[in-house]
Amino acid sequence: MAKIALGTTGEAALPEVWRALVVEFITTFLFVFAGVGSAMGTDKLEADALVALFAVAVAHALVVAVMISGGHISGGHLNPAVTLGLLCGGHITLFRSVLYWIDQLLAAAAACYLLEYLSGGLTTPIHSLASGVGYLQGVIWEIVLTFSLLFTVYATIVDKRGSLYGLGPTLTGFVVGANILAGGAFSGASMNPARSFGPALVSWNWTDHWVYWVGPLIGGGLAGFIYENFFIIEQTHLPIPTVEDALLG
Repeated sequence: MAKIALGTTGEAALPEVWRALVVEFITTFLFVFAGVGSAMGTDKLEADALVALFAVAVAHALVVAVMISGGHISGGHLNPAVTLGLLCGGHITLFRSVLYWIDQLLAAAAACYLLEYLSGGLTTPIHSLASGVGYLQGVIWEIVLTFSLLFTVYATIVDKRGSLYGLGPTLTGFVVGANILAGGAFSGASMNPARSFGPALVSWNWTDHWVYWVGPLIGGGLAGFIYENFFIIEQTHLPIPTVEDALLG
């Protein structure tokens, strides 16, 4: 059974950790910039709801696939739920995970503040529950969608034995797009606390915000724990030598 590695504060002095944090900031920034920007663009153009949902889904799918593909240094997590899922599977230490979470939140906030400025002060649309969707339903939506995302990350990126290994970033992007099409009209299909945090901070609208922490973190953690302990049981991941091994090693 995979064990969570606590790590040490000494990791903060490692050059590869700082390189990874810089890359993680850049990739998360660009992901949130494109994702939130696509939502703002459809609002500005007053697109039909179905067209807007499709456009946002495609934008997220494409940018996720590209940013993960460039994540050979940091692992291209882009998402606190992905980091937690990998932590639960023993692929990254707790100390590095905390550094990643802070990094991802700062990147998301920076991207949304820049979007607000570049758009002339347009509101950054937040994730919130649709009319008729209760808190429990919203949390379950986010658990299932994020579980689907992390299960795909494990099956196509972490687990190198699969015939689809190498297509992981593209397939992960496809799942993100499909999940937005499935759940966007109900919970908003965040799957990513950082993606929800940036717009909420900039607009200072925290409606339903806790849902987008509880749901994704539960779903991501469960997926990492289950896949690692039931499908990669013969592999050992500790100790963790480098950050780049967190997702691609």
